[in-house]
Amino acid sequence: MRILAIDYGSTRIGVALGDPTGTLARPLPFLNAKADPKLAREIAELAVKEQAGMVILGLPRNMDGSSGEAADKVKVFAEELRKSLGATPLKLIDERLSTVQASRQLQQSGKNARKQRDRIDSEAASVLLQSYLDSQQRFSLLPPEE
Repeated sequence: MRILAIDYGSTRIGVALGDPTGTLARPLPFLNAKADPKLAREIAELAVKEQAGMVILGLPRNMDGSSGEAADKVKVFAEELRKSLGATPLKLIDERLSTVQASRQLQQSGKNARKQRDRIDSEAASVLLQSYLDSQQRFSLLPPEE
């Protein structure tokens, strides 16, 4: 099943897509957050176009696990997105440090800070999705309990 991942931001919305085997995540072009009233519908249309069976949305938590203002905004957006997605499930996933990890990955690949700006949000969505896919893979490899 393909999974679409969203890294919600005030300027750009990072987007990533998993492959059909549920193994690899790849970043897609970011969406402009300025079109906010249409954003949930645009993401729902993208999910249909890419044949995503589920959407995950990064939930920014503070380092101590508490919710702040950014998490509250994501939760409000999640409700709008759920309405637009219809039967497609939406999961909120803790996204702590995904942007930091994405930034490191881009720097290690030789991208400078100025060039990163347009890629960092979708790269963060890709990090979030890859982490989720890896966790699902680990659970499927565990031997059955007796």
